[in-house]
Amino acid sequence: MSWEFLRKMIGGFLLVSLCFIGFSKPFQEYLHIPNTITMLQGDKFQFSKSSAVTAAVMTTGKNINVHESPDSVSIKGKAIGQDQVFLEFAGLPIKKVDVNVLRSVKVIPGGQSIGVKLNTLGVLVVGHHLVETKKGNVSPGEKAGIQVGDIITMINGQKIEDMSDVAPFVQKAGQDNKPLNITIQREQGTFKTHLMPLKDVSEDTYKLGLYIRDSAAGIGTMTFIDPQSKKYGALGHVISDMDTKKPIVVKDGEIVRSTVTSIEKGKDGNPGEKLARFSADNKTIGNINRNSPFGIFGKLNTTLTNGQYDKPMPIALSNQVKDGPAKILTVVNGDKVEAYDIRIVSTVPQKFPATKGMVIKVTDPKLLKKTGGIVQGMSGSPIIQDGKIIGAVTHVFVNDPTSGYGVHIEWMLHEAGINIYKNQTEQAS
Repeated sequence: MSWEFLRKMIGGFLLVSLCFIGFSKPFQEYLHIPNTITMLQGDKFQFSKSSAVTAAVMTTGKNINVHESPDSVSIKGKAIGQDQVFLEFAGLPIKKVDVNVLRSVKVIPGGQSIGVKLNTLGVLVVGHHLVETKKGNVSPGEKAGIQVGDIITMINGQKIEDMSDVAPFVQKAGQDNKPLNITIQREQGTFKTHLMPLKDVSEDTYKLGLYIRDSAAGIGTMTFIDPQSKKYGALGHVISDMDTKKPIVVKDGEIVRSTVTSIEKGKDGNPGEKLARFSADNKTIGNINRNSPFGIFGKLNTTLTNGQYDKPMPIALSNQVKDGPAKILTVVNGDKVEAYDIRIVSTVPQKFPATKGMVIKVTDPKLLKKTGGIVQGMSGSPIIQDGKIIGAVTHVFVNDPTSGYGVHIEWMLHEAGINIYKNQTEQAS
């Protein structure tokens, strides 16, 4: 037998052996054992293993309980913190699993229709216009390099909070023939420019050649309320200015109750909309201190109920959400919150915050008949699965109003300042 033939025989045997091992049940189970497990206090996580493999907690053992059967390992989060589980074969370690146990959080689901009023930081530039002068038509603001989406925060060193603050500076600068010193916030930076107001001969007044706005309003849906701190989260996505399409930088704001008056039903290529009016008393029920990619956040000054789930419910992390049935809470008539069936079509376990964590599809015949699926104003409607709040509705698919995106609840909690990595005492403070 030649050496070359023997080499090929050994190589073939090794190749077949590796393929056999690769497709064997123990090896496949090994591949599906995660390197890191993140769980909430009191939750369980289970994975399969070979009967020849044993598990052992190799650190303090104070944070988790490990129960072992011949074909599986069950880990229960006992206390907030970190631990490790080592899997052994014939006394030799073959895999280490890091376990992070987070604080179990319970929040009250929302579903209520709310009116939103935002006040911008400074005044927002939403467009340019031409000023009719003796020398022709020109926009002083555009000439000064001011762009749509810029925020005017200061004029001549004085803070600008609303549109009424601007006019006196403009008229005085025009009469004195002196340019204004303008401080602009753009994206994440600031810059200064000089702007000389020009007299509009048709109206006999000085103008900047800018369209500006200092507030915005709309409707949305409450997602959750923390029963202890009264912090809330709503909408599930950022509020952008309707003209600039850029996120509104919030100085402050407020939310009020709202009533849904009618529905514009959605159809392919044309998402529908909830039509609503603010409550007659226009009474503020909470403030707004943050407008982020994950929604609006603040604190309530009153109690809100939905008549469906008014007791605190546990949350689910992104890695605990699964494809399958779920429900959303929302209002489609008046102020009555109702539960409707949906399906989680796909979900992505996320290690880092992202706004599109789930794809959802409305399956409830009653909701489909009323709205056609997901409509504007439904953003923020809480999603519930297996008795846990898992996220909120965010966006509708333009070409399929029955489907859309959802955001995972853990990122909204983080934006609201409800940190699941802290213990209960720290959170309450």
